[in-house]
Amino acid sequence: MNIEILQRELLLRTSRSSGSGGQNVNKVETKVELVLNIRNSAAFSEAEKTLIFDCWASKITADGNLSVTNQTERSQLSNRILAEKKLLRLLRKALQPPKARRQTTVSYNTLMKRGRNKRINSEKKANRRTIRLGD
Repeated sequence: MNIEILQRELLLRTSRSSGSGGQNVNKVETKVELVLNIRNSAAFSEAEKTLIFDCWASKITADGNLSVTNQTERSQLSNRILAEKKLLRLLRKALQPPKARRQTTVSYNTLMKRGRNKRINSEKKANRRTIRLGD
């Protein structure tokens, strides 16, 4: 992943933030949406593109665009910086290889404790039963 090329390929859209906030929200476009076309990007190899598509299939449009928005801050610049960080975090997570699962076994003491608890529970329920005579 080449971050310099990536930053040049980003498409920036601004709009008014939603929700309450008074005059600042009503007249200033502080919400930032960053759009990156993964399919046509030169910042990734084909293998990296495949990993990104597999990981974020639900976030990528049919055109191959991955979009991230931020509207938490009052300034457009702060929202842009946070949106870029969010996008980089998503891309790094997709490109990070999955952690190998190490197979473990259940310890002997755990098995014995489970058996002991089952026996106690069984005896407790057996003592609740009423014995009918003459049936």
